[in-house]
Amino acid sequence: MPTPSIPPRRVLVIAYYFPPMGLSGVQRTLKFVKYLSEFGWHPTVLTVDPRGYFAKDDTLLAELEGRNVTVVRTAASGPARFFKKKDVIEIPVEWKRKLLSRLSDTIFIPDNKIGWRRKAVARALALHKETPFDMVFATAPPFTSFLIGRKLKLKINRPLVFDYRDPWVDYPFKFYPTPLHKLANILLERKALRASSHIITTNRRVKEQILRRHRFLTYHDIDIISQGFDPADFPPSVRAGRGKVEPGPQGERRMRVTYAGVFWEDRIPDYFLRALHDLFAEKPRLRGRIEAVFVGKFREENMKLVARLGLQDTVRVLGYLPHPDCVRELCASDVLWMTVGDDVGSPGKVYEYIGARKPILALVPDGYLKTTILEAGGKTVAPGDVAGISNALGEFLALHEKRQLKGPGPEVVEKYDRRTLTGALVKLFESLFEP
Repeated sequence: MPTPSIPPRRVLVIAYYFPPMGLSGVQRTLKFVKYLSEFGWHPTVLTVDPRGYFAKDDTLLAELEGRNVTVVRTAASGPARFFKKKDVIEIPVEWKRKLLSRLSDTIFIPDNKIGWRRKAVARALALHKETPFDMVFATAPPFTSFLIGRKLKLKINRPLVFDYRDPWVDYPFKFYPTPLHKLANILLERKALRASSHIITTNRRVKEQILRRHRFLTYHDIDIISQGFDPADFPPSVRAGRGKVEPGPQGERRMRVTYAGVFWEDRIPDYFLRALHDLFAEKPRLRGRIEAVFVGKFREENMKLVARLGLQDTVRVLGYLPHPDCVRELCASDVLWMTVGDDVGSPGKVYEYIGARKPILALVPDGYLKTTILEAGGKTVAPGDVAGISNALGEFLALHEKRQLKGPGPEVVEKYDRRTLTGALVKLFESLFEP
């Protein structure tokens, strides 16, 4: 007699940011959802209408075709609702973006997506009534997602897992106009965490912050599942470790140094560009032998700095690209660089850089990210150390022209495979059902 098949368990994924929205904030959730069905889980994603956002990438949503994934959308909340007639809107100039962000933090607690809570809870309860969920998975920011998860836990009493892509209270760019604003966020976080069944973070630093602030939690209540990359996004030659772009004879092909992503707050291109300028000023013979490529949102103020430094012949701006095209640019580069001014952020680009198996130049402070880059064989420099950045570029160029550039080894690359990381998430899910 044949053994009856076991129906997949159903998980509700609460994710405000989800494809076809673009930018790095959607990648982690997308890849978890993409691979959950391979482990016997059926995810239903509760998200919003993607219009009125800074980037759109239909290729990301296409990755879910043919997979056992349901996506349910409600109307957006926050500023996006004022731009619902537009697919894509421009990122404001930085001073205006900062002003709007701080104004938002003053008015809304925990964030300007709080208006989504009521409609998301109502839709989730209706979905659960149709076909019950086995558990709820909420990813943040925005941390309104955690409040939605908490409300659902109280209503349907299913296991609830929180995913911190960034810290809540200790986020470096969170603005608290008064101590009461900070206290309100702390208390909301505490209420949410008391309702959770388990917590995951992207790095140890965030885990330590949560444990230090909320003493009712234990070390075993929080697991670390890092950011990662999807091997399926890369060509077979790169997956096999043969993705190196060979230069021509010495001096024939410029060393291509690429940055993928946006610039905001202290994540700026200024120090890198000044380092390039200083390198060429000190060694004029190197001009024309390095090409700086920017993939993503490059603002007018960034272009003005390029012009002031006389780097128009060195800098090439490609703008925002669909994800497959972005990956193609990473693979066609010789060195990939990034910058982060804090020790808690987990930029997804770092792990895609590792997946591209390229040498990495990281402008980062001491902390877990620096350790990650060094483990991958990259170079690290303090973000504002212009002389250090200039020296590192010169060292990379010397290796490039000797054909000696090396990326991370397979033992490092394999740790960040998105499918493997989804397997770790599933193992955690299933542990919550053990007697």
